[in-house]
Amino acid sequence: MKATIIALVVPLLSINSLFAQNERYTTSGSIEFEKSVNTYAILKRMYGDNMEGFLQQAFDQYKKTQPQFKIFKSTLTFSGDKSLFTPIPGENSAGSFFTVPMADQNNIVYTDMETHTTTVEKKVFEQTFLVKDSLKKIKWKITDETREIAGYSCRRANGLILDSVYVVAFYTDRITMPGGPESFSGLPGMILEVALPHENVSWRAIKVNDAVGVDAGSIIQPKKGKPMNSKQLYETLLGVFKNWDNATELNLTMKSNLL
Repeated sequence: MKATIIALVVPLLSINSLFAQNERYTTSGSIEFEKSVNTYAILKRMYGDNMEGFLQQAFDQYKKTQPQFKIFKSTLTFSGDKSLFTPIPGENSAGSFFTVPMADQNNIVYTDMETHTTTVEKKVFEQTFLVKDSLKKIKWKITDETREIAGYSCRRANGLILDSVYVVAFYTDRITMPGGPESFSGLPGMILEVALPHENVSWRAIKVNDAVGVDAGSIIQPKKGKPMNSKQLYETLLGVFKNWDNATELNLTMKSNLL
């Protein structure tokens, strides 16, 4: 009888051990992200019915020389409760008549989950700001939808930021830090994909480097720029863009600098 019990228990212990090995949690590493911006859709939304005459000709020329989707690369380094999101410089695109909101990467973002704060080195045209504030508030609702991203099983969450910007994110609880690209955070695990459908922009992890640990002491917050908080940045941007005539363009540009 004892031999029978042992024969039954040993395989079960082996199975449990296998599951435990598969349920490995990542606490430090780096993630390579790609940001995708649908420039054609943004420009059509910005100019709408005014896209005629010279603007239409300029837009047709833009489509001949510029890709519909601009792709940007970045790295998110994380360890424990700290992370640093750093854009990777790319090739300068050919000059264009149009300025497309979101079609750039202007932020270096340091996040400290222990203190619930972020420090963002942000470039707006020729100016650099150092924005220190609390984590952005995103109203998340977790769903049952799942997908695999960069080798991790992820769950979907829908959110709202800045009271009106709809967000779709996929996160994994196998990476314990509740962060993500740029300033996106607040889910029970790392965000590996996030999209702003109505803003025509998304970020997606293409590779997670978790084989070699990262020392939290090597994650250092940026220090360059004029110090201010998010409210002061908003007021500064209003002053910078106050003479813009196109209300839609103004709204999109403000959003792209406040996210």
